[in-house]
Amino acid sequence: MGLKQTVGRQLAPRIQELAPGLTTSFVREALNRAIDGVGPLAPAAVAADKQLAEQGGDVDRAIHEVIENNVRIAGAQGFATNLGGLVTMAVTIPANVTGLALIQCRMVAGIAHLRGHDLDDPRVRNAILALLLGEETVHEMVTKKKLAGTPMALATAPAHDPTIDGTISAVVATDLIARVAGKRLATTVGRRIPVVGGVVGMGADGFATWKIGRYADRELLPRRKG
Repeated sequence: MGLKQTVGRQLAPRIQELAPGLTTSFVREALNRAIDGVGPLAPAAVAADKQLAEQGGDVDRAIHEVIENNVRIAGAQGFATNLGGLVTMAVTIPANVTGLALIQCRMVAGIAHLRGHDLDDPRVRNAILALLLGEETVHEMVTKKKLAGTPMALATAPAHDPTIDGTISAVVATDLIARVAGKRLATTVGRRIPVVGGVVGMGADGFATWKIGRYADRELLPRRKG
């Protein structure tokens, strides 16, 4: 585990104290809004179907565009929420965390939809959240039996196990907070020139989103609906 993640995980509980409204429920809310649409962002399935139409029905190309589009959005929101200094950390970290959760959920949900998975299925929703953890973390959790299976296994389980809903939400929330907090501390020196922090934030959020998108593309195999 890198220095940023280690420091971030140590800070995560403190940040939740600074932002008491940022509980694990924000993860589920972000997922719901990503799937249903919010503000200028169209519902995940609608945006994905638009890309599919633009790519002439080519699912793989549509998935590529879904990833690229959401990477750009993640980079933009990362820039916007990383312009302040450490004084504003308690305010901007919640914004960055919820923004990343929403965008990454929207991207993965779009990929799942294009691969034939039902976004209303709670098993698929748990798989989407699990994918936000990244391949390394998921592998570690499955190995240590802290997660019932890979995201694809969760999405196609014989039945939905509601006991894992809270576990996945809590782990994803902690991971997102840790990543944002670690990124903040790692770029503290650059805050002497505020714009530098914004550029680093843009790159980090965009790259993290791209990695998750590529993981989802590999992990979520095609599935017939019905």
